[in-house]
Amino acid sequence: MNHRYVLFTLVALSLAGCGSAGTGARDVAAHGTASVTAEASSWWRPRVGVSWQWQLSGKIDTSVKASVFDVDMFDTPKSTVTALHKKGRKVICYIDIGAAEQGRPDYGKFPKSILGKKVDGWPQERWVDIRQVSVVQRIWSARLDQCKAKGFDGVEPDLVDAYQNKSGFPVTAKQQLAFNRMLSRVAHQKGLAVGLKNDLDQIPTLVKDFDFAVNEQCAEYKECSALKPFIKAGKPVFHAEYTVPLSKFCPESKKLRLSSIRKTLDLTAKRQTCP
Repeated sequence: MNHRYVLFTLVALSLAGCGSAGTGARDVAAHGTASVTAEASSWWRPRVGVSWQWQLSGKIDTSVKASVFDVDMFDTPKSTVTALHKKGRKVICYIDIGAAEQGRPDYGKFPKSILGKKVDGWPQERWVDIRQVSVVQRIWSARLDQCKAKGFDGVEPDLVDAYQNKSGFPVTAKQQLAFNRMLSRVAHQKGLAVGLKNDLDQIPTLVKDFDFAVNEQCAEYKECSALKPFIKAGKPVFHAEYTVPLSKFCPESKKLRLSSIRKTLDLTAKRQTCP
């Protein structure tokens, strides 16, 4: 279950006027196969336990002591990515691809025929019909070109569990798997690491296709153990909580070896880490 919608409903109520910056068919089964181009056969592979910062609103604070930064692709200039690289940081670009966000420069690239219901809590966002993989892939590929041009090392695609939500389309779990694998395949072809956002139920099947996981509120909903396959595979889990205090979730996070932080709902630079 993806709790983003509970979270963002709270954000919409408590942060009126906030923008939509916060909130993502592969033919082969594993990295390094023939479908991955030789040019991009070596992408960044983050390690378990690496520290991270997640900031999707406000000017990026490059002074935060974290090894990995996850920031908005459209809103973050190349100069910020360069500045972070000079500090030895790796940088992930956040891209909402399971929904179309009004206000994004390429919103018009989404055909009206693939736009579905509004995303709960975000009236300016509409689910897209991920069954039309080739249509969405063209938009995804173009966005990744921008991500790559700015120098990002990886990508966090958001809203990748339409099959569990009221998107307006009868998406099946099998169709979701095909879509998510497409996201991974294209990212790898462009030399970018890629993370699986939430979508806990499909982790056992998709862990081999993704290089890291991004999770919200697994401690609050007592679901963190579902992320073990990533850790077992030597891939980090970038985990964030919003309401649970550090003292309540850090002991389990350390035991599971999650990269855990506590953030505010608006995902500004403010950040707390486990002691």
